[in-house]
Amino acid sequence: MTAASTPKGERRRQALVAAAAELLVEGGFDAVRHRAVAERAGLPLASTTYYFSSLEDLVTAAVEHNGREELAAGRARLADLAAQPRSTDAVIELLLDLLLGVESRHGGVEPVLLRYERLVGSPRRPYLTPLMREMAAELQQLLAEIFRRSDVEVGAERLTELIALVDGAVVNALIESDPDPRGAARRMLRAQLS
Repeated sequence: MTAASTPKGERRRQALVAAAAELLVEGGFDAVRHRAVAERAGLPLASTTYYFSSLEDLVTAAVEHNGREELAAGRARLADLAAQPRSTDAVIELLLDLLLGVESRHGGVEPVLLRYERLVGSPRRPYLTPLMREMAAELQQLLAEIFRRSDVEVGAERLTELIALVDGAVVNALIESDPDPRGAARRMLRAQLS
């Protein structure tokens, strides 16, 4: 048994993943560096190379950590949504949480900009491609389930169009320095789903 497979080793590894995930959300891919991750986790610098074979391995773990947490939160919100009357606005807010991140609820450009920089920057990291495809497929399944449970007929092609509509509204809002890109996406979705 190696130290990495002990309960203490697993706790240390998870602390590093969580630290890397926080740095990724706060500052994008460039913020995830061995030293920064170790400092954030409160562990020795050597622990990053002990528990992860490369920086790419650590970044992949951070991306997956963030994605899994967001999907789990979305599934929990879907369960809550199923127990309540499902207004179009409630469905739209859940979709926006999943597509733009919960941080975007509080307004402002920064959380949305950082999220889109990560999404657009991921193709420059080919090692992330399989994970990004897997997470995108799981997100689409969750979005389809939200619509199904909300008694809204949305096929796979229409769902892809709605995601593209949100992405387009957000990118356009960012280009125009709109202080509320989530609001721009909300307006577009409301027009399409009303």
